Amino acid sequence: MESKPSRSVIALAVIAAALGFFVDAYDLLLYGIVRNQSLLGIGVASDQILTVGIDLLNAQLVGMLLGGILWGVLGDIYGRRSVLFGSIILYSAATLANGFAASVPVYGACRFIAGVGLAGELGAGVTLVSELMSKENRGYGTMIVAAVGVLGVVTASLVGDAFPWRTAYFIGGGLGFLLLLLRMGVSESLMFNRVKTTAVSRGNFLALFTNAARFRKYACLILVAMPIWYAIAILITFSPELGVTLGLDVAPKAGTAIMLYYLALTFGDLTNGFLSQKFKTRKKIIAVFMLLTAVFCAAYFTLGGFSLTTFYVICFLIGWSSGYWAVFITVSAEQFGTNLRATVAVTAPNFVRGLTVVITLAFKSLKPGLGTVPCAILIGAVTILVALLALFQLEETYGKDLDYTEPL
Repeated sequence: MESKPSRSVIALAVIAAALGFFVDAYDLLLYGIVRNQSLLGIGVASDQILTVGIDLLNAQLVGMLLGGILWGVLGDIYGRRSVLFGSIILYSAATLANGFAASVPVYGACRFIAGVGLAGELGAGVTLVSELMSKENRGYGTMIVAAVGVLGVVTASLVGDAFPWRTAYFIGGGLGFLLLLLRMGVSESLMFNRVKTTAVSRGNFLALFTNAARFRKYACLILVAMPIWYAIAILITFSPELGVTLGLDVAPKAGTAIMLYYLALTFGDLTNGFLSQKFKTRKKIIAVFMLLTAVFCAAYFTLGGFSLTTFYVICFLIGWSSGYWAVFITVSAEQFGTNLRATVAVTAPNFVRGLTVVITLAFKSLKPGLGTVPCAILIGAVTILVALLALFQLEETYGKDLDYTEPL
């Protein structure tokens, strides 16, 4: 039996996962900030920016969906460490290439490939941290990961505002390659190494769909996080259009709304992680945050048109209340055995992102008939209600022993 990992091994794994969240936050925030100027820069007409913007966002989300399957399966077959290297190489190369994009098809291809690369980052990192840390303390690892994510938000905001959009993408790719160098000393999970020497089936993605109980648990995991991406994809990304429709004389800046949302989201992750450790429950704390998200979304539609300041404050509050993303990924890693853990922890968040395409397409399709605001309200109400129902189908995982395998 191998000895327990040293503190230095654990610390390096936490740093690797945290910097993965840094890159994740940087990339997603940066696209929202430079969306308008980059599309205008490659010749997109101003009245087509919303439509093309949705299409490019969907290209990245579909890339994340497919990348989640790829990296999740590879993480259970070859190890969590291999994903941390492969995913960041692909993301960094695509992001650098994005800086040279001169047309919508090329821009979309770069966003798609970057999405594939980015898909493995946070899930693989959190899986590694969860398996290396003790069952009582792994929630603190999530808190550290979330704290570093704040720096990704701040960096993207500063870079997006201070540099031309092409330079901002070059910087993102460069940061990714720097992260690759920092990961050279990361050790593999001891739990994975033990399972690797057995005959147990690993990384069997289809096994999530061939057993009713596993499929139900997996589907509920995905649905639990959908309110986070409803807020990002609809309320925040398209805040300029929604703000004007709500009655604001001056359209909110998408970059400001996105920056405030992501900054609050990472603080929400810190709050969620701390409270789940303090009260020894992840499930109840997530439920409280979901209800708060419903309250603040209602405030967005009823109070958001009063003033630009009020609108931005509400965007911040929605970000804070929906800040259970890092804890959600931890819960995903804790729900399944070592031979399926990376598959679930990597695919679940990316299926959430991928299914956001359904939300954006529903918004795009229903908006002409229902109107912008009623359409956004309807989609949000359904998303949050379904997420709450799904949450109560999951087991509590705080303090759960993760050293076991799934019978496949």
